[in-house]
Amino acid sequence: MSDALSRPRLARMHNVMAGHVASGDMPGLVTLVSRRGEIHVDAIGKMAIGGAPVQRNTIFRIASMTKPVTAVAAMILVEECKLRLDDPVDPFLPELAGREVLRAVDGPLDDTVTARRAITLRDLLTFRLGLGMLMVFPDRYPIQKAIAEAGFAPGPVFPSFPPDELMRRYGTLPLIYQPGERWLYNSGTDILSVLIARAAGVTFAKFLEDRIFAPLGMKDTGFYVPEASRARFATAYARDPATSELKVFDDPATGKWAKPPVFENGSAGLVSTADDFNAFAQMMLNGGRLGSERILSRPSVELMTADQLTPAQKQGSELFFGDVKGWGFGLSVYTGRDDLCSVPGRFGWFGGYGTSWYSDPRESFTGILLTQRMMESPQPPRVMSDFWTSAYQAIGD
Repeated sequence: MSDALSRPRLARMHNVMAGHVASGDMPGLVTLVSRRGEIHVDAIGKMAIGGAPVQRNTIFRIASMTKPVTAVAAMILVEECKLRLDDPVDPFLPELAGREVLRAVDGPLDDTVTARRAITLRDLLTFRLGLGMLMVFPDRYPIQKAIAEAGFAPGPVFPSFPPDELMRRYGTLPLIYQPGERWLYNSGTDILSVLIARAAGVTFAKFLEDRIFAPLGMKDTGFYVPEASRARFATAYARDPATSELKVFDDPATGKWAKPPVFENGSAGLVSTADDFNAFAQMMLNGGRLGSERILSRPSVELMTADQLTPAQKQGSELFFGDVKGWGFGLSVYTGRDDLCSVPGRFGWFGGYGTSWYSDPRESFTGILLTQRMMESPQPPRVMSDFWTSAYQAIGD
């Protein structure tokens, strides 16, 4: 091993991660760290409680790590001039035309004003479209009840409507804020899934396969797991709040990823492996290129990975940002430093089913953590913080 990664510190990272498995936090996990072309992968534990061992090519549900992939797909269409960042999305998404906006976030649904402008692609990519998750728990505003009744309640079960029905339901909701006014999590990439398919004239899954997955060699990444690959698909678990025991959330053979979905969800629908997602991460780290394949131009990647938010736009969603993070196009961007792995310029995101990815251009470094243990709050669990602390310490000279 060269000086890109430290062998003794990788061994220490293994011991830390193995401790989480041994304690029963999760049955198993895979870690991948990459720097200057050197890749280290560690597979620990089981794919299911009492099941077969986790392998390097074990397939995991990556949940919201799907969002950056969706943003890349949108930027491909921008580069082809089929979409433009600041054009209204109304021609492709007429369900979002002529929006009404709540006069007050806690007010009645019929107390609205007309939107000052149309929703744009930039609004979808930056989550400033005026729709999304309100960080108010438990739900107590009329709009939160309406969102839940429409089938978009925050939580581990995401929408499963056909694309046209999904957009019809979004079209019944008033906007919570004016377009461009506030960052609200998640809905932007739900809607991007439909926009990309309509603009490209193919299904969202086919667009991703043709333009991203096949060129990058991501053979195990998609919206479901074919039967031939199911033996490599980890079982997903959630902690039972009553007993604190892990219980099955999604079974590989009978669960949501056992067959193609009715909605190819750009917010949270993909499965992948450590090496597959590392191909995507390296493409982003290399400014849009992997080997001989160019997916995006360098300026597109630089735009995607630059903070797009003002402090006022982050208001109400501080839990996602703290003092040192912002948001680019479909991913998080570090803007300041408050611990050893908060490096300005570092970009990526995590997934609520227990996964995390960030790449650091300054260090030419990528880290990926894949587990099958669902997160229980928007705050990353201890296994994630321990992974990033130990991963950054594994950086060599």
